Parts: sequence; structure tokens; C-alpha cells
Amino acid sequence: MKIHEYQGKEILRKFGVTVPRGVFCPAVEDAVKAAESLGGKVWVVKAQIHAGGRGKGGGVKVAKSLDEVKQYASQIMGMQLVTHQTGPEGQKVRRLLVEEGADIKKEYYVAALTDRASQKVAMMASSEGGMDIEEVAHKTPEKIIKAFVDPLVGLTDAQALELAKGIGVPEGSIAQAVDTFKKLYTCYMETDASLAEINPLILEGNGTIKALDAKFNFDSNALYRHPDIVAMRDLDEEDADEIEASKFDLAYISLDGNIGCLVNGAGLAMATMDTIKLFGAEPANFLDVGGGATTEKVTEAFKIMLKNPKVKGILVNIFGGIMRCDTIATGVVTAAREVHLSVPLVVRMKGTNEDLGKKILAESGLPIIAADTMADAATKIVAAVK
Repeated sequence: MKIHEYQGKEILRKFGVTVPRGVFCPAVEDAVKAAESLGGKVWVVKAQIHAGGRGKGGGVKVAKSLDEVKQYASQIMGMQLVTHQTGPEGQKVRRLLVEEGADIKKEYYVAALTDRASQKVAMMASSEGGMDIEEVAHKTPEKIIKAFVDPLVGLTDAQALELAKGIGVPEGSIAQAVDTFKKLYTCYMETDASLAEINPLILEGNGTIKALDAKFNFDSNALYRHPDIVAMRDLDEEDADEIEASKFDLAYISLDGNIGCLVNGAGLAMATMDTIKLFGAEPANFLDVGGGATTEKVTEAFKIMLKNPKVKGILVNIFGGIMRCDTIATGVVTAAREVHLSVPLVVRMKGTNEDLGKKILAESGLPIIAADTMADAATKIVAAVK
């Protein structure tokens, strides 16, 4: 689960990280009031969407008068903001943040994230913060330094100091940088985040270290422990089909291809998508019905896949372990009839009650294409779609 920048800064503030004063604005007319309440002579009007690269896309503007605040707020609110993270279709801006201006002397980058390879938390920092951090990671990875933190120990003073010195924080601001890194780590751990990123973390002219942006991703499996974070969820920023799928405990992610996939088990789902690509086509989705799929679940899965106009065929790939093949077969037949399936359907199933499942499919009278292996299934669905 992701949240907006203004929400991320609220969380950072609770953990003692210094952030700019800002006001969340759900409407254009709130922007001028926000600037007036903040005072000063410079304000920043920022689009609030779940994507990075907003500045390059025209979603962040520096205003030097109240008239400019109104002008920029009007321009940004409602725009279809396209960034490198939104895809070409962009994301509609429905919310704004108006902040006080900052005296930026230097921009840094810092983030805490889960590192599965080391089974530790990676604290990453760079002297090259700002809009081009992805380019830095690609072209000059040596400018990104890392500290791997044992969760049982936590981020030590020595590690935080190494990060601060490694990215060139001036001597007079090192203590605050160390404090900020440790608070960011604590925030990451206590909120069950999978990513807590500040980009840029700035050094102001007076030596203050401040979080000028905030990006959080949270482990969805831990959200039951954080009702306050769940309340921050913005469904406008999420795929409607993915939201619908979650109501039926289906793990669904939309992709750009034309072959719908219905699989039980995340690993098999990934392998199925890889196999489709190997045989020259592209998957339209990741869809894991899990180990306890019912006829209702399978039917809803078909409905969700077929909402996508790009889907020209469906591949069902089932391994019957906990999930019995006959249960899936019954669900597939029921779903195909209910949705009046009009695209090719290939079904491959192995495991528990495999023969019974195949018998149900064969006797259904539906034009279901049977397959024995993953390669056979992928060959048949790709051919059927073409």
C-alpha cells in the first residue's frame, strides 16, 4: 500500500523528523488560504499522486506571489500528470500540498528498505539527491552508499555516522543527519513499511537537515496492525480491478499484455507469465486465486480479467495440491457460462483429482482447449490468440 507525500510527512513528523510546514488542499480555492496561513514570500504547490518524478512532469511549482499560488494550483489540479512512474496514461491530480519555501543549499537522498538477499534492512544514502536519483543509480552507483542493519540490533550510531559522512554532510549538521537517519529507521520498522524514502533530504542555508519529500510503501500483510495507516488509503490512486479483486481475496495486478492468466500460487503465476513471454506473447495480468479458491472466486476472477478490453485469450494453469483440480474445473465451467466467454480458453491442470477435473471440462460442452504441460499450454494460447 502507498500513501501521499503529505501523509508521509505527517508520519515522519510523529517520529521527530524535521519537515517543512505545509497544508493539504483538497480544492484549488484552499491553496491561497494555505499560503496565507503559512506566511512568507515563497510557496511550493505540489501535486499529490502515488508516483515519483512529479517535478519533471510539471506537478511541482514554486510560487512567489499569492496570484502565482492560485495560478499554479489551477494548472495542477485536475491535470493528467505523466511521469516515468505513471506510464503514458498518467494519473489525474485530485489533491494538492502547499508548503513554505525552503533555502536549499544541498540535496541528499536517504531510504530504508527491505533487502531480501541479506535478510536485513538496507539504509541507502547518496550525495546526489533530487529528481535524477534513478539516473545516479544507473550511471554512477558508487555514489549510493549502503548500511545493512540487523533488525535485532537496529541502526547504530556508527552506521548512521558512516552514512552522514559518506554523503558529505557538513560537520556542523552531522549530528542532526545521524538523528534523522535513526528516526527514519525507527519509523520504517514501527510502521511495517517496506520502503521509507526521503528524496530530497535537504541541507538548508542555516545548517538544518529537513525532509523535503516523503515516500512510503507498506507491507499489506501487516496493515491489520495499523488502522491509522489504512485510513490513509486513497482508492482513487489504485487500479479499480485490483480493488475489486481484493474484495474476493484474489491477488491481482494489471499488466499490458493480451493473455489473461488464472493460476493458483504466486510462484506458479510468475512462472506462467514467464512462459507466455518465452513463447512470444505478453500476459495481461498476474492473478493468484490462492489455495482455497471457490467457484465464486474463480467466477469473479474471470469477470475481472474480461473487463480488460486487451484480453484476447485466457490461460488457466492449476497445480492441484491443497486446491483440487475438480473444484477449479467446476469454477471454470461455471464462470465461462456466466460471463458468456467469447475468447479462447486454455486449461492446464496437474495434481489432486486431475482426471476428474479434466472430465468435468471435457463434458461441459464448452470450447475449452486442454493442455498437459506449461509449454503446451503457452503454445496453444499464443496460437489461439494470434
